[in-house]
Amino acid sequence: MSKKDKHHEQVRIALEKDGWIITNDPLVIPVGIRKVNVDLGAERLLAAEKGKEKIAVEIKTFTRTSMIYDFYGALGQFRFYLRALAKTEPDRILFLAVSKDVYDEFFDEAFIREVVELENMKMLVYSIIQEKIEKWIK
Repeated sequence: MSKKDKHHEQVRIALEKDGWIITNDPLVIPVGIRKVNVDLGAERLLAAEKGKEKIAVEIKTFTRTSMIYDFYGALGQFRFYLRALAKTEPDRILFLAVSKDVYDEFFDEAFIREVVELENMKMLVYSIIQEKIEKWIK
């Protein structure tokens, strides 16, 4: 099993504060004869539709010396997980979780925003200190 990200617990708490029930920690996805682990699986009830909204959350801390290098890895991992979920749990929506500091420093740049939009990357931005979700980018 892979090591948990530095802010794993803060994201978990933030999701719970936002009304999500953590169902998987990690969410294991079979891919052929192999398995991959997305950091968290969660769901919450949709009152009006009487159904459940299900998400998968991959947490990235961007701690290397090059944020662009971290982004290359996060983007590739996101795309891979997206394809795996499409086969196994097509109703589960994948989100990349980044701290507000990382979002403000890197993801708010015009070209990076363009790539995120073109790749249809859904994101959640969280506060490390307050352990809460600051923004959902869908």
